This record gives sequence, C-alpha cells and structure tokens, in this order.
Amino acid sequence: MSALTKFLVAVAVSASTAVAFTGDMTHYTPGLGACGRVNTASDPVVALSRAEYGNHANPNNAPVCGRWITIHGNGRTTAAQVVDLCPSCASGSIDVSPVIFDDIAPLDVGRVQVTWEFQ
Repeated sequence: MSALTKFLVAVAVSASTAVAFTGDMTHYTPGLGACGRVNTASDPVVALSRAEYGNHANPNNAPVCGRWITIHGNGRTTAAQVVDLCPSCASGSIDVSPVIFDDIAPLDVGRVQVTWEFQ
C-alpha cells in the first residue's frame, strides 16, 4: 500500500468517526459573546451549551472559540462559527444567529431539532 493510499484511508476513517451532536436549535440576537467578540444577527455564529463549550476561567480562551460547526436539519445544511456560550441550552442544543436559523427553518418556528458536528 502506497503512502498516499495509507494517508487517504486514515483521512476517510477519521472523517467517518466525527462526533455528531443532536439537540434543539433556537435563535438569539448576538452581541458581545463569551469568546470576546461582538457579533450581529447577520453573522453566521453559534452559542454552545456548557457541556460542549466547557468551563474555563477565562471563557475568551475556550478551545472551541472560533471553531466552525456544520448543522443539519429539515433536509438542509449550514455552517456557523462558535462565538458564545448558551448557559440555558441542554447538552447538544445550540443557539444560533437569525441568519443561520433561517438557513434551516423560518424564524417564526423558533425551535427545531438538528444534528451538528465540529468541522
């Protein structure tokens, strides 16, 4: 087996073992997030539950800050950047900016079941 083939097999295996989360997705109006950045309703951003965000003395330094997630729901897919903490979200649930929620469902729905994973 060539080095390239071994590499491609390793990439395929690691991609297929990505951890998927399941929960509710709601929307909020972003502002100054726990990661220390100011965001708006038109920014593609997400707040994670405490379980996924972690508990850090300085939340600005959380390892999840700036990471992107892929969100799947209602037969649609979108991506958002982690910029905030959602203290009221259950594990697996996320709170997203209106522009991201609208990619999956109309805003007036308010809450929708999704799966998501880190990119």
